[in-house]
Amino acid sequence: MTPTWLAADWGTSNMRLWAIAEDGAVLGERTSDQGMGQLDPSEFEDVLVTVAGDWLDTADHVVACGMVGSRQGWIEAPYQTAPCAVCPRTMVTAPVKRTGLTVHVIPGIRQMDPADVMRGEETQIAGFLAQNDGWDGVLCLPGTHTKWVHVSAGEVVSFRTFMTGELFALLSGQSVLRHSIADSGWDDDAFMEAMSQTLSKPEGMAARLFALRAGQLVHGTDTVTARAQLSGLLIGAELAAAKPYWLGQQVAIIGADAISAPYVSGLQAQGITAPRADAKSTTLAGIKAAQALLKG
Repeated sequence: MTPTWLAADWGTSNMRLWAIAEDGAVLGERTSDQGMGQLDPSEFEDVLVTVAGDWLDTADHVVACGMVGSRQGWIEAPYQTAPCAVCPRTMVTAPVKRTGLTVHVIPGIRQMDPADVMRGEETQIAGFLAQNDGWDGVLCLPGTHTKWVHVSAGEVVSFRTFMTGELFALLSGQSVLRHSIADSGWDDDAFMEAMSQTLSKPEGMAARLFALRAGQLVHGTDTVTARAQLSGLLIGAELAAAKPYWLGQQVAIIGADAISAPYVSGLQAQGITAPRADAKSTTLAGIKAAQALLKG
């Protein structure tokens, strides 16, 4: 079997490329650490050609998602506006020099009020729906900027983004808390207790954050415990704000185990069972769904 087209997930930091056969079988996977954040628009094609290599002998059609379509990417793919179909009917075509090569870029989704955007997550959502036909409910996509997305009848109805992951990185790495937070490790009990505090009283989060530093100085709190507490405080505040999305809803989580586990535990404590779907497999399924629309 030989590849007939390529699927690309091109983010800020990395790019993943799959070779796909005519029947949809995945024939190979290659990665690059040359993400959007390192490239000028004129450099994307060279990176793609280098990573794809011999695959381009038979597969000169590419469907790409992610930050490759941002304003700073290869070409800006204008946002769809929610409410909208989760899988786009139209895409933009990136400029290329190589004869015969065609690169289609999947657009992100914007929300007008309150203002919000996503780029890349829409493809994971499309893939989840392709794998779970007829599913309605709320999808949580944990990450640097966590998304809560209401999906119904194959459409993104509304969504909210929370900078929880970025706040954790900033507070643990650049604030006064950096002296008190371990680089790794976990404490389930400490996480759940801290999460409960801000879920019930999110207005107290700023004071509780400083208490993490004070706790180490006064009581010698272990840095692994403090790491779990910081995560709990931030995710608890997020769950409090996102309650209109998850309360009484069917919820699923798209993400890797490590980043999804705190959300699974936090929702479970509120009586919400949220199964987890793999981000990589849903991304590929979403790109395949976009390719099927192109062919159709």
